[in-house]
Amino acid sequence: MLNVDKINLHYGAAQALKEVSLTAEVGKVTCVLGRNGVGKTSLLRSIVGLKGISSGSITWEGEEISKLAPHDRARHGIAIVPQGREIFPLLSVKENLETGYAPIARKDRYVPDTVFDLFPVLKSMLRRRGGDLSGGQQQQLAIGRALVTRPRLLVLDEPTEGIQPSIIKDIGRAIEFLREQGTMAIVLVEQYFEFARDLADHFAVMDRGEVVLSGAKADMDEHEVRRWMTV
Repeated sequence: MLNVDKINLHYGAAQALKEVSLTAEVGKVTCVLGRNGVGKTSLLRSIVGLKGISSGSITWEGEEISKLAPHDRARHGIAIVPQGREIFPLLSVKENLETGYAPIARKDRYVPDTVFDLFPVLKSMLRRRGGDLSGGQQQQLAIGRALVTRPRLLVLDEPTEGIQPSIIKDIGRAIEFLREQGTMAIVLVEQYFEFARDLADHFAVMDRGEVVLSGAKADMDEHEVRRWMTV
């Protein structure tokens, strides 16, 4: 389980996160919702180690990880699909996938069949440069690269942003499949409410660096969530 407990995060004098708490369980999808600029990406960056916290704690599988470097967190089974995809445009699809080998044991350095089962288009484009793919195909590649690391915690930052509807459905099906495997916790940041609602087991709504609403999907007040997302 991931347990984020009352973390604060600053960029210089500006406070981006204020006493933020969040949990994510294996076999569940926790969705973080909110408008642009409310701290969602800062929260994800703190979880994967790309931005240090000022105070509070981040615990994964019972171990405090808030002082660990990003590569050490990756070795602990934490992977991120960043906003904007951040694939390597001059590398081939195959080479992009192989960049996921870094944190894993040598014996595991191969692309698991799951990647191509979820995103068959990647298998037919292994020699194509990443920069030649469509935005949706690049997003599939970014998710595939994360899965190469065999994550136990998968963090996705707005995977539907700028993506055509058909591929949004593919990404939704992929997340559902990964949840059903029961081997990883998934934290999903989204602005597309319907996509998040269909996938979420738990949710947290952020505003101005704070969690203002959270709970199980069964207890979600859709009107209240939408209100916070449109204020």
